[in-house]
Amino acid sequence: MSETIAVPLSAEVNRPAGLIRRAWAFPQAKIGAVLTVVVVLLAVLGPLVAEVLTGYAPDDFAGKPFKLVGIAGTDNIGRDVLSRFLDGGLTLLFYAVLATALGVLLGAALGMLAAYTGGRLDAVIMRGGDVLLSFPCLVLALLAIAVIGPRGWLLVLVIGISHAPRIARVTRQATLTVAGQDYIRAAEMYAVPRWRILLDETLPNITGPLLVEVGLRLTYSIGYVASLSFLGLGIQPPAADWGLMINENRIALVVQPWGVLLPVLAIAVLTVGTNMITDSLASAASGARQGSES
Repeated sequence: MSETIAVPLSAEVNRPAGLIRRAWAFPQAKIGAVLTVVVVLLAVLGPLVAEVLTGYAPDDFAGKPFKLVGIAGTDNIGRDVLSRFLDGGLTLLFYAVLATALGVLLGAALGMLAAYTGGRLDAVIMRGGDVLLSFPCLVLALLAIAVIGPRGWLLVLVIGISHAPRIARVTRQATLTVAGQDYIRAAEMYAVPRWRILLDETLPNITGPLLVEVGLRLTYSIGYVASLSFLGLGIQPPAADWGLMINENRIALVVQPWGVLLPVLAIAVLTVGTNMITDSLASAASGARQGSES
């Protein structure tokens, strides 16, 4: 039934395909995509080639600590920095993507449900989100880790839940914008189940704002995971991880800087790249909205 309902042109501005095409027209989107792809490829392929390129596995002893042995020297206990750097990005990226996905799924579901249902349920969902927003993500993570201990799944859960209220707010507002459209009313007239209306009619027409929010939340997730690992509360030794590498090697930054500079540069480039893509998506969505209103 939902496939036969006509979608007006004003709703098309929030469809993902058109939004991505408009965003790709911005030069910063192309630059951001290149930066992001480079770091992602480094994180994904690095563990496969680390030992081949350096001659050392990430946990092998390569020489005295903080010595310029090989290309990038050794770390605080004499392991090869380049090998650990190549091996250390995948876990951080994996946890950040999982946390972002959890936050988007939970927040989008709650936001659409709150907007479409309204009334008391809307108030309960949004006020509950306000309570979560009053606690910074890092504070929630520190509390959970203090109770349960450092666990990868716990990082994903806490960061994802902390993202959900913000995504729910964006989703709720976007859903309210399209809730009065003719194709939604037509689906209601034909007694289409609520879940079908939300998934088949509403969600495809609010993915524009959601894509912008996904980029923002991914950037924050990367920072949160790296920060908690730096504090020793995230990914634990002897695992190779960029955030953990910064903490382990910061005491010898002047003597042997590569153990800190390489992961810092990788995280910074990834963050800048995703931010540039997100800014392009936001500009494209804003331009589309202005065009539909004029």
